[in-house]
Amino acid sequence: MGKILHLLFLILISNSIISSAQDCRSYPFTNNAVYATCVSLPVQNSHLHWNYDSTNRTVDLAFRHTGVSTSNWVAWALNINGNGMVGAQALVALPNSNGSVRAYTSAVSGYTTTLQESRLSFDVPVIRAERVNGDMVIYATLVLPSGRTSFNQVWQMGPVSNGAPSAHPMGSENRNSVGTVDFVSGQTGAGGGVGGNVLHRRNTHGVLNAVSWGILMPMGAMVARYLRVFKVGHPAWFYIHVAIQATAYGVGVAGWGTGLKLGSDSVGIKYTTHRNIGITLFALGTLQVFALLLRPKPDNKYRTYWNIYHAGVGYATISLGITNVFKGLDILDPEKKWKRAYIGVLIALAAIAVLLEAFTWLIVLKRKKEDKQQGTNGAYASNGYGHGHSQAA
Repeated sequence: MGKILHLLFLILISNSIISSAQDCRSYPFTNNAVYATCVSLPVQNSHLHWNYDSTNRTVDLAFRHTGVSTSNWVAWALNINGNGMVGAQALVALPNSNGSVRAYTSAVSGYTTTLQESRLSFDVPVIRAERVNGDMVIYATLVLPSGRTSFNQVWQMGPVSNGAPSAHPMGSENRNSVGTVDFVSGQTGAGGGVGGNVLHRRNTHGVLNAVSWGILMPMGAMVARYLRVFKVGHPAWFYIHVAIQATAYGVGVAGWGTGLKLGSDSVGIKYTTHRNIGITLFALGTLQVFALLLRPKPDNKYRTYWNIYHAGVGYATISLGITNVFKGLDILDPEKKWKRAYIGVLIALAAIAVLLEAFTWLIVLKRKKEDKQQGTNGAYASNGYGHGHSQAA
């Protein structure tokens, strides 16, 4: 039975591959062109067809992007000396209001580009484009640089605004629309998304900030609020609280630093809300560090005001931190399991907090009742053990 299932699985996979290849190779172009090589690119429903002529180092190609609306531009490019967007030598198809499609070349010099028409670093003697049944197709002839047939490639789709290309989305498919192509062997490969190293730094930035502002900070606040209620936790709760929050702040500063570096390396790509919240978090976290150094003695008349300030800033930091983690997840757009995992952590922390809140209030009410019966003047602070040790975050 196992062998039969294995055989059926192999047949299913083979049929899927053959079907994909047939869709790529058997596409009927309107000019009846036939291309010897065709590859289906890994994302964005795109295909690249070409013929390579070794005698004059030219490539006749057709780039096809399926399911394109009349309000979207498409582009395909070679990056001769680098990878990713900057430095790309692009072929652009831009729909006109009358239904026709304008094809032109554009050399991308930076992230702020609007794909203005310009010459490329290599000759493109022929270029045109058309829209057929929802597919945008760019036809071109490229004269490849001498001695090379393998290059990095980029392809994209974005909205049209006032007759000109606007910035494309930054979803996972857009960030991963990079790779390599060899016009002789017909081989293509993945390019590591947004330029490998940048993606790694983005992931590092996200992990550091999620762990610091989004997990450790709430945990430190929970220690301060609940552990101090227990007599055995005094004064250890305070040092545990400080240790967790200091670690969270250190990790958060590292994440903030990677964010600044990413921003300086990505001119023209701005996430204003995420950036502003990050700056605010760094400022509030730094204020909390200085507040600890300036903490009044328990019997100081200003201690009550300090407690209110410390708790208010602490809870504001936690709220903004969690909010910014979700902002970052929306920007990175990772697999859904990572967002679900973080939500699971928050739910677990919230459930623990609810249980501890109920339990500690029972303890506090019981102590107050015992104090009243014994005629004491209240040796225990509200929802905690000992005066002057109220800490929040």
